[in-house]
Amino acid sequence: MLTVMTAKAAETTPPQLPVPAAAQLCTSCHGAQGQGIDIIGPRLAGLSADYISNQLALFHAGKRQNPTMLAMAATVQGDNIAVVAQYFSQQPVADIPLQFRGDKVGISDPFETLAFQGDWSRTIPACVSCHGPSAVGGGQFPRLAGQQASYLKTQLLAWQEGSRTGDADNMMGNIALKLTAAEIDGLSQFFANIK
Repeated sequence: MLTVMTAKAAETTPPQLPVPAAAQLCTSCHGAQGQGIDIIGPRLAGLSADYISNQLALFHAGKRQNPTMLAMAATVQGDNIAVVAQYFSQQPVADIPLQFRGDKVGISDPFETLAFQGDWSRTIPACVSCHGPSAVGGGQFPRLAGQQASYLKTQLLAWQEGSRTGDADNMMGNIALKLTAAEIDGLSQFFANIK
């Protein structure tokens, strides 16, 4: 019986990939499987390799500012960018039921409303318009589902203040400027709780 249970567990648990040398330093803040360490480093698992590579390039170019990450990003250069990006993008994340924009017509939670319907009176599109169903992300749009609330809040504030740049047409900066402090808090919590 124990052998059967162990065999079943092996079938459902993907094999853990060895951490490549280029990603060793990253694990001190982001965890060995990229699950993130709250307050220290965001979750990288579930982000696309394209997104991770692009963010490293933005740190290298000085378009993203974070004293710790500027120093860490400087250690990942050349072919190692793809190695690190591929490694963390392949780490497992929990499957979540996908909720699509328009699945619900009436939503009572104001933060869920912003996430799935936006607020067109303020020209704020639904977050899931770019970040995908249930905000699982894809391509150049990061996964928000399950990300640490503290990190999401910090990033929305950085977009709002203009200290984070690098997206097409400053789309996130324009959206963040229209959000209230309560909306930033609420959206950060809302997306962090999608697990």
